[in-house]
Amino acid sequence: MGHQPAPTIIATPNNNVLTTGNGNPVDDNQNSLTAGEFGPVLIQDFHLIDKIGHFDRERIPERVVHAKGGGAHGYFEVTADLSHLTCAKFLQKPGIKTPLFARFSTVGGEKGSSDTARDPRGFALKFYTEEGNWDMVGNNTPVFFIRDPLKFPDFIHTQKRNPQTNLKDADAFWDFLSLSPESLHQVTILFSNRGVPYSFRHMDGFSSHTFKLVNSEGVAHLVKWHFKTDQGIKNHSNEEALHLNGTNPDFSVEDLFTSIDKGNYPSWTVSLQVMKEEDAANYRWNVFDVTKIWPHADYPLQEIGKMVLNRNPINYFAEVEQSAFSPSHIVPGIDVSNDKMLQGRLFSYTDTHLHRLGPNYLQLPINQAYRTKVNNYQRDGASCFSENYRGFPNYEPQSQDPLGPQQQINDLRAKMSRVRLEGQTGRYPFRKSDDDFVQPGNLYRLLKGKEQDDLIKNIVAHMKNVKNQEIVKRQIALFNKADPEWGPRVEKGLEAEKKKEKKE
Repeated sequence: MGHQPAPTIIATPNNNVLTTGNGNPVDDNQNSLTAGEFGPVLIQDFHLIDKIGHFDRERIPERVVHAKGGGAHGYFEVTADLSHLTCAKFLQKPGIKTPLFARFSTVGGEKGSSDTARDPRGFALKFYTEEGNWDMVGNNTPVFFIRDPLKFPDFIHTQKRNPQTNLKDADAFWDFLSLSPESLHQVTILFSNRGVPYSFRHMDGFSSHTFKLVNSEGVAHLVKWHFKTDQGIKNHSNEEALHLNGTNPDFSVEDLFTSIDKGNYPSWTVSLQVMKEEDAANYRWNVFDVTKIWPHADYPLQEIGKMVLNRNPINYFAEVEQSAFSPSHIVPGIDVSNDKMLQGRLFSYTDTHLHRLGPNYLQLPINQAYRTKVNNYQRDGASCFSENYRGFPNYEPQSQDPLGPQQQINDLRAKMSRVRLEGQTGRYPFRKSDDDFVQPGNLYRLLKGKEQDDLIKNIVAHMKNVKNQEIVKRQIALFNKADPEWGPRVEKGLEAEKKKEKKE
């Protein structure tokens, strides 16, 4: 806005003097101000009100999903020339390093839940680029349970607690899944051995959604991002996970912090799957269906970079808990697609941050786009940490400040890629030609020997808690559609569990 922001001032102790929140020295931190020795506490005791008031607000609302997690700082280094695919400056040529912050998490549990729950893992990355922050908000699985955001609140409710008993509800979990055939692909991964990663360091990450890369000519390619762990895939067995649930529920958070603290920096090899935009219409699978993958035989991985985590947070709350990621945070050269779930997340993530952290959450240090200058006409709101643009105009168009931020009408890099739209508005289901059982069946058959046995064992261990047998029958019918051997094996396992319970 034509002025230099004031330098950040880091407060230092004033001869170790204890003060109130407004800097007033505290004369006594042990005794409240009262009306006489035995009288009631006075409301004029600002130190008491200041101290208790802050304490009452120390816990911000926890995330509705991804409440439990750990994080670390690091960098992303480009190892391939991507200028033909994207005009994003941080992806232009080999050797460019971009600082980032990563947060890994479980999905369904509360903040105090166990790190070794059978659950997908969040894989959220904040790239601090010189053109603003890009958030890659993915999971450790390449697919998801559902493909329409309208179903998301219902799905998450089945992962939470029963509204009457306040207990986890296996009936609700399997009821929803058995009535949502598109979930079978993710269910297969969840109950395979990869359903409980050994640690955050030993799991892959995926954008899951289809995104776009747009070059300087405005040509777009569809892409999926893959982050392959260099530590190797490693998982907990069901028995190990249950043991850690009781002995060290913070195992993954501890493992990440300890490893970095010892100088054992985890890394991931970053690759892309790339598809020409015009090829999407004729591809077998709907490329905007997040319950489907693009087989590598059709679109092989192209290695493009390396991600390294090499610095632990100084303060968990300030950096990990207050970090806020949203797929709507993009930069020139990266764009979103017509993936319905992604479209819903563009709104939902920012909306939940506004609720959880307030309207100025992007001013928090961990969320600041500090490598570029943020210029806009947004003002005021709770927890405004900046100078609020001093006395400069708070509206646009305006003529009072010739150096004020201007829209970039002719800058192609600042524009979204064009999408051709056709047809009438309506609530359209995904194409019926999209078979929800082919890819789960292929994955089931890809698992061999013990891996397949463990899949069945893990499903049985969870489904045995379902009381409504109609739900069990529906889910087994879905297994049978994916592979004729799958359902009978689950049935056999459930029958064996019933016999065991009778004996006991």
